[in-house]
Parts: sequence; C-alpha cells; structure tokens
Amino acid sequence: MQDKWIALSNTTIGQLMATINTSIIIVALPSIFIGIHLNPMVPSSFPYLLWLIMSYMIVLSVLLVTIGKLSDIFGRVRIFNLGFLIFTIGSILLYIAPGTGYTIALELIIFRIVQAVGGAFIMANTFAIITDNFPPRERGFAISINSVAAVSGVSIGIVLGGVLATIYWRDIFLVSIPVGIFGTFWSFIKLKDKREKSTQHIDIAGNIVYALGLIILLLGITYGITPYRNNPMGWTNPFVITALVIGTAMLLFLPFIEKRARSPIFDAKLFKSRNFSISIFTAFVSALGMMGLMYMLTLIFQGIWLPIHGYKYSVTPLWAGIYMLPLPISMGIFGVLSSKLSLRYDPRWLTTAGLFISAFALLALVELTYDFSYVFLSIVITVFGIGYGIFNVPNLTVAMSSVPPSERGTTSGVLNTMRNAGYTASIGAFFSILILGLALYYPGAITTALSNENAVSLTAYFSNIPPTEILFSTFLGLNTVKDVLTTVPPGVISGVSSNTISTITGHHWFPETIAPAFMTSMHDVFYVGFGITAIAGIISLFRKPIENSEKVKGSNEK
Repeated sequence: MQDKWIALSNTTIGQLMATINTSIIIVALPSIFIGIHLNPMVPSSFPYLLWLIMSYMIVLSVLLVTIGKLSDIFGRVRIFNLGFLIFTIGSILLYIAPGTGYTIALELIIFRIVQAVGGAFIMANTFAIITDNFPPRERGFAISINSVAAVSGVSIGIVLGGVLATIYWRDIFLVSIPVGIFGTFWSFIKLKDKREKSTQHIDIAGNIVYALGLIILLLGITYGITPYRNNPMGWTNPFVITALVIGTAMLLFLPFIEKRARSPIFDAKLFKSRNFSISIFTAFVSALGMMGLMYMLTLIFQGIWLPIHGYKYSVTPLWAGIYMLPLPISMGIFGVLSSKLSLRYDPRWLTTAGLFISAFALLALVELTYDFSYVFLSIVITVFGIGYGIFNVPNLTVAMSSVPPSERGTTSGVLNTMRNAGYTASIGAFFSILILGLALYYPGAITTALSNENAVSLTAYFSNIPPTEILFSTFLGLNTVKDVLTTVPPGVISGVSSNTISTITGHHWFPETIAPAFMTSMHDVFYVGFGITAIAGIISLFRKPIENSEKVKGSNEK
C-alpha cells in the first residue's frame, strides 16, 4: 500500500474514533448514572453530569494548538502515534473504573480527560499528515474523506452510544479499545513522517497563557448555563463574570507575549494572509452552527416530537440519532464531491455558496411546528448538510495550502481548535436562548396545563423546575414529570386522581405543555444561526482567488 493511503487510513480511523467520543457519552448518560447509582437530576450531581459532557471538548479545544506546535518540532507521526496510545489507555481506564456514586463519577471525568489528551494528539495532526503525504491535486479528496469522518463521528457517536448503552453502560468505552490497540500498532509500524523535524523551540510562557486563558474562558461559558441562586442561568454569577473577563483578557494579551517569543505558538504573520484568516473564522462559525443544529434537533426530537409520537423516553436518544442521519450522510456525500469541484472552480465560490445554503436551511427551520412533518425536516437538514459539505473541504484545503510546510501541524491544530471551540460555544450561546425562553414562558404554560387537568395542587412543584433541568432531562431521555412527582408529598398526590397522574406522566402531556415555549425559543436560535452563518458567507466572498496561487504552491512543493 502506498504511503499516502496508509496516512489517509490511519488519520481517518483516528479522527473518527476521536470525534465519536465527543458525543457517544451523551445518550448513554442515563445508563451510566443508573450503573454507578447516581441520580443525575439531584443538584449535587449536576456538576458531574456537566463535566462528563464538557470535559472532553474543553480539553480538545485547549490542547490542539499546543500539540500542533509540538508536532512541528518533534515530528507529526511520533505525536500522532503517542495520541493513539494515550487514547487507548484512557478508554481502558474508563472501562475498568471501580467504585460507585460520586467516587466513580469523578474517576470517569478524570479518565475522560486522559482520553481527550490522546484525542488532541490525534486530531492536531490529521490534516497536516494528509497534506504532507498528498500532492496538491489529490489533497482536497483526501481531506474530504478525513473531514467526513470527523463530521459523521458526532452522529455515529449518538447512535452507537444509544445502542451500546442498552446492553451495558461500560460498553460505550469498550468499543474504543480494540480500535485504539489496532490503530496504535498499525500507525507505529506503517506510518512514516514525510518531513524533517523543525529546529524551533517551545514557547513556554505563550502556551501557559494561551491554555489558562482558554480554559478559564470556556469554564465561564460552561457555567453560564447553570442556575445561579434564583436565576435560571449563571451569567450574573460573579465566578462566571470573572472567568469571562480574565479568560478574554489573557487571550487578548497573548499576542504581546508572542511578539517577544523566539518561537511563538504560531506565526502571527499567518493571519496577514486573508485566505488563512477567513478560513479560520468561517471554520469556527460553521462548527458553531452545525453543532448548534445537532443539539437543537436532539432536543426537539427527544423532548417533544418522539414522545408525542409514542416513543418511550428511554429510547428517544437512540431514535433521535437515527432520525438525524440525513444530516451526516448529505455532509459526507457532498464533502467528497466538493473536493472534486474545488479542482475545477475557485474554492472561494464553493465556500461562499456552501455557507449561504446552510444559512437558508437554518432560516427554513423557523417554519417548524412542534408536531412537524418529518419529510419536511429531513429535506431541510439534508440541504443544510449539502451546504456544510460544499463549504467544509474547500475551506480546510485552502487553510492547509496557504501556510508553509513547517507550520502545517500548528495550522491543523488551529483548525481543529476553532471547530471544537465552536462546538463548546454553541452550547453556551444556543442553550442560553432556550433557557431564557423557557424561563419566560414555562411557568404560565405549566400552571394553565395543570389547572386544565384539575391538578392545581401540583403547580408549586412543577412551576419551580429550573429550565436547565428541563433541557438536560430532555437531553438524557428522562421523564421530567415522574422525576418531579418523587418530590411531591404523598398527601398531595393522594388528592389528585389516578387518571390525572396517568395523563401527566404519559408521553403527550408534558411535551405538548412545553412545546409553545420551546419552539418559540428554538425559532430564535435558528434566526441567530441564520444570521451568523450568512455573515460568514459574506466574509467568505473576500477571499483572494486561489487557483493560481495553488498551482504555484503545488509546483514549489514538488
């Protein structure tokens, strides 16, 4: 097998494995908490719930740029191989983690962080290794295959996690072990570095400031969606405000440190390239929109559409992943197709067209009602996937081809950082809109619904449910009503007829009660998604023509 195909197969397996694990845990959380004997809706359990979801993405976001720089210095394949090993060790530790309750919950978070470190080693090098091994005319196709794996991995993780969690919760970690062992040995034996190691040095001060600044900023965003005192969100929490201010200040101060560094984290001159800067910015916006759409669709399916169509809460996470499959499938098909189109057309027009297609698909989703036609939704998300597929590969190819070979590891890390930062930011931004809408409209809706069922005595217990709890219980496929009724004194419940209890704990009542508030907020999310994606499309128009510069770069590399 030629070296380039070995490189593509290795990096694609690694990218797929790393991205599957960004989402595989989400749908398996109910099984995990049952397995470790912990109630996820108890307030003291919420931080563990949040960190099991967020720790992996935050670590990826923080480490990717630094690991990319280390790869330029010590060798991309060496760091990539080490990533497979660390990821496999993390997966094994997750599978065998002992204990119950908060002890094992903390262990799982720590081992998820270990797994994420390995994932960062892998993801920081995939685009760079492909670029090193493929000539310019084949590079777009190779990146498209790898990019399809990265995008599809999120959806595959949701479906795979739902299937495995129904068997045994530890199996969601077991599935990565044989793949990790195979990838570790195969990449060590077969994968070869195509470039000499750089003589650059590590910028210790810059890396510390960058890592701490990004960690603190992402912590602020993460805790911004958690309740604070009597507020449905934590944006007024002094800790959140301080974290946002300090994290932003440290990142803004970073360029001044880098000016004095002998070997900065990345060459600031790269940002003087219009194509590079636009590629980085649009990568962030597109990732924010794509992951935001994935989260919103998951909530719509699990919280409203699937329950009112008779699906049990325990299986809604699995079916949500299945019903969303048109999205990654269309992304994959048109991602590969766009790599061919970029050889004939200026990638500027492809990236711009892709962003506008995705933007107007988001705008079309404003027409969704809570009892929507799945045919309509599947068409719209397919169109979104087409737009994202047309945009993503040319954008990545332009970014990787606009930097010198010595900076490809760093650039690969920056691209993946922006994507993962977009994933994390989408939670803070779009969930905040949803939580605000539910906080405004939910109390009145639940009061009216309980009054209609002659269950006014339950109003005080239901009207005080934090919007965050509604969203996360929805995300976990839990029946919120049954969870609330466990807190109601027996004397109060005895005053409510059994028929009423049966009605409000059924599949229809609560989803239909929250649907108006939920969909109003969801429409606001889609308007925001349309706006930022359309702006990114306009900015993408200002790229320089790429075709001629690509030919020159390709001839120089040869």
